[in-house]
Amino acid sequence: MNKNHAALIGIHGGCPWRSPNRVYDSRGIVGLHQEIEDFYKYMTPTDEEHQMRIGVVKRIESIVHSLWPSAKVEVFGSFSTGLYLPTSDIDLVVLGQWNHLPLHTLENALLNSKISKSENVRVLDKASVPIIKLTDQMCDVKVDISFNMNNGLKSAQLIKSMRKKYPVLGKLVLVLKQFLLQRNLNEVFTGGISSYSLILMTISFLQLHPRQAPDGFADQNLAVLLIEFFELYGRKFNYMKTAIRVKDGGTYIAKEEVQKDMIDGHRPSMLCIEDPLTPGNDIGRGSYGALQVKQAFEYAYLILQQGVNPSNQGISDTNLHSLLGRIIRVTDEVINYRHWIKDNYPVKHLGRVAGSISSGSSEGSVSSLAESDSDSEGGDVRQQQETLQFSQSNNCWRQQHRNTSPHLGHNRGHPPQHNHNQVQHRRNQVKAFPSPQE
Repeated sequence: MNKNHAALIGIHGGCPWRSPNRVYDSRGIVGLHQEIEDFYKYMTPTDEEHQMRIGVVKRIESIVHSLWPSAKVEVFGSFSTGLYLPTSDIDLVVLGQWNHLPLHTLENALLNSKISKSENVRVLDKASVPIIKLTDQMCDVKVDISFNMNNGLKSAQLIKSMRKKYPVLGKLVLVLKQFLLQRNLNEVFTGGISSYSLILMTISFLQLHPRQAPDGFADQNLAVLLIEFFELYGRKFNYMKTAIRVKDGGTYIAKEEVQKDMIDGHRPSMLCIEDPLTPGNDIGRGSYGALQVKQAFEYAYLILQQGVNPSNQGISDTNLHSLLGRIIRVTDEVINYRHWIKDNYPVKHLGRVAGSISSGSSEGSVSSLAESDSDSEGGDVRQQQETLQFSQSNNCWRQQHRNTSPHLGHNRGHPPQHNHNQVQHRRNQVKAFPSPQE
């Protein structure tokens, strides 16, 4: 029995992946590995969360078809690959024939349908990729809608294939996405790095890892890999001269080689990641705060190295202290939001693959959202059952706080109002969260 469960989970604990009855087999590096496994199981999208997002996509698809019956709505990004956090956006692309992109036509239709409040709909028609940004009024999910952009669909397919090749990819990425999210380093427009950049960095890390294994690191210690990732991009990687290339098995290249394919006048960015689908496109070009990301990674490396050191008995015992909780936390509002989803979007059967969208007649098509993809890592029914068992074990805590929390009601029309932009640290504060005992 984890006697410190109350200190780790609840109003301020932030470590809900730690089940109250969980006993970790070992301290240090093995205990951290087990915590990462638990975090992945907890954060992997549930059937209810998937169902809710399908509803959002279908509502938007219905509006699009009312305007242009022959248009197609496709899903890409993290919802397509399964690597999304509870507050992640949904990325959609509308495919059709227009002389001019009908951004404002769709905006007006969305507003008339009351799918979103007027203050929560924005048209970014001057952006390099024009999009409509909205927040679904029914369930508070953010959506980005673009037109006739096929690269996102191809990128999603690439990531899916890499998840099959490297079974540890999804587990590392979810931890890293949460790490960047709470430091406000996960958005390009604020200087952080995009989800796609992070995934390509992780793929490159695995491709060029000195301990290659035919099983794609399936049996590797996740704690070791996570610490080595932080060490590579926090201490060793030469951001000034080196670019990342993942195509053709992966390699490091000089930035000058990337520049050869770039438009005249363009130069490689600080975090230069060659687009595996479009030569000359630097995926990291907008991440002007890349060195702050580097600094955050370095600090995480130092914190975890200290935490897993056997000589630090005061913090290395995973049953007494959350080692993973030293660098990431899940806020109460996210925990409450997931409870609200579970209450309002019940799923009777476990036939759906949580966290993946199968390839149907059209990759990423809405009609394929609920189909099963047995090859996906997220499709392990046993894993789904474990996640639901954890939810049941956490039910006692949930009942205790139902009457005191305004976010755990049953009114479907009023989801918990979590602030997607709220963060525990500003971008210039990269210090990791201390353990509860510090």
